[in-house]
Amino acid sequence: MEWVIVAGAVMSALGLAGVIGCIVATLKARRAGLDDAAMRARLQKIVVWNMAALGLSMLGLMIVVVGVLLAR
Repeated sequence: MEWVIVAGAVMSALGLAGVIGCIVATLKARRAGLDDAAMRARLQKIVVWNMAALGLSMLGLMIVVVGVLLAR
């Protein structure tokens, strides 16, 4: 069952990397000096990626918990 824990940890790490990527993309968008409509369009795309990254991280943590429970 260790492989389940490792797989969940990898998924969580990828989700965390995605969240950090969303933060970086948002900061780049703010520094770009876009007008309101362009900024809104870019941030809507970033929100979708952010939700996907959070979901991946959540699933990874759930898999880690299941792996720990099964390892007992």
